[in-house]
This record gives sequence, C-alpha cells and structure tokens, in this order.
Amino acid sequence: MERISLNKNLSISRIIYGMWRLGDDPNTQPGHVQSKIEACIEQGITTIDQADIYGGYLAEELFGAALSSSPKLRDQIEIITKCDILVGAGRYAHVKVKHYDTSAAHIKASVDHSLQLMNIDHIDLLLIHRPDPLMDHNETGMALDDVVASGKVLSVGVSNFKPHDWTLLQSAMKSSLVTNQIEVSVTENSALTNGDLAFLQERGKVPMAWSPLAGGTLFSEKNSELLKILTEVGEGDAAAAAVAWLMFHPANIAPVMGTNSLDRIKNLSRCLKLEMNREIWFDIYATANGHEVP
Repeated sequence: MERISLNKNLSISRIIYGMWRLGDDPNTQPGHVQSKIEACIEQGITTIDQADIYGGYLAEELFGAALSSSPKLRDQIEIITKCDILVGAGRYAHVKVKHYDTSAAHIKASVDHSLQLMNIDHIDLLLIHRPDPLMDHNETGMALDDVVASGKVLSVGVSNFKPHDWTLLQSAMKSSLVTNQIEVSVTENSALTNGDLAFLQERGKVPMAWSPLAGGTLFSEKNSELLKILTEVGEGDAAAAAVAWLMFHPANIAPVMGTNSLDRIKNLSRCLKLEMNREIWFDIYATANGHEVP
C-alpha cells in the first residue's frame, strides 16, 4: 500500500478506513470492531477516520473498546478524528439547535473527550469538521497550535473548508494545516473544477475524499450507464473502479472508505489493481456528467 507523508510527524495509508457507520452495525462488540481493523491492516490500510459526532457521539467509544481489548493495534494505525459539530445527541443531548463551535474551550474539551473515549494518549490528526461562520480565526488557530504543542495531537487539518476558509485559519497559526477532507466522487465531482482540488494541489496538500461512492447513490438506477462502464473497468466491481478513478487524479486524493461488511473491507484495496488511463478516466467523467467535455 502506498503511503503519503503529510508532514515530518505523520504519514498515512493511501486508502483510509472511515468509521462513520460503525454504530450502525448490529454487531458493535470489541472483537468484531477489532476484526475490521485487522482486515484493514492486512492490506496496508492503517489510517482510521473518526469524528466525535459519528454514531451520535458513540463511535469513538466503540472504537476505543476495541483498542482496549487489543492494545497492540494502536501502534499499527494512525487515528484521525474531528470536532466542532454539536447536535442534540449523546453527551450533547441538551443542545437544542445544531450548530458549530470552534472556540478554544470546545476544541480542547473535544480533544480530551476523544482521547478518553478512544483510550489513546494522542490523536494523529485532528480536523475541524465544518466551517464555522462564527469562527474567530485567531482563537481557533491558537487552540489548534496549543493542542499540537501539548502533544495531544500530532497534526491538524480541516474538513469541508473552502480555500478562503483555509487561508483565514492558516493565517492565525504556527502549525501548518495538512489536509482538507472534502466530498469527491465520480458523481459529485465539482471539486475538480471549482478550485477546491486545485487549491490543495498547488500547495502540495493531500485531499481526503469523503463519500467516494456518493453515499451509495452511485448505484442507483439513474446511473445505469455509468455503472455499466464502471463495472467493466472494475472487472465486475464498479465500486473499485470508482475509487480507482479518484486515485488517478494527480492531486493524490486519499479516499475515505466506509463499510461495515467484513467482506467488503477485505477488498478495499482491490482498486489498486485496476487499469486506469486518461481515456478511461475521461470516459467515466463524461458519462457521469451526461456530456462529453467541451
């Protein structure tokens, strides 16, 4: 498995395993979660993506229980988590209105909660989950610098930020933001042309792609023509072809793959074995968009 260096402190696997659906699995026992992690590691997928809000603020705890039952796993993986979304669930059941909080107090409290729930002593990569229209970039930037300086977090980045959100926050920081996790897929491909990917590519920053299979809508009837091409390219596996299409882009996109099926987890790296070239890539792109390029 190819690895990508984000900075001198952190490298990640090219494919990331996302745990946003961890709490949806009927089996959330530590041993079963451990089996998922081990299936990833066997393929060289060592980077695990979490967020405090996943599973109604329960996913980190489920993950932590698996790490506690098998402590050796911690040294074999890199852990990403996110903060700043508050919604009325779990420990924030008292919250009446969904909102964002990028205050220093909330960021630092979130880091401590995540460390406790996952039973770890540091977070490899902390992301601000959503742009906050009330963000005080000086306060937020200082808070991120502080959690890095404390050793509780090795590296920091953002998620769903536009270029102007990135530059505003970065302007108030000593630490360098290392990534932006954005939505990119064959069918949700606006990031290829709206400047989001170009911004990161110009700066040598690695984009992470959430929902690389468009949340499953890729497989709907309306995409039948696209699925036919993807299935052919993927030698029967349309999902693998869709991920290979993303990874062919020169921005070095790292897809965040989420599934609770052990069989699918064991085949997440199959996309690396598929042939992809410029003509195949544009055929998929044009079909997804419903027209050839100008």
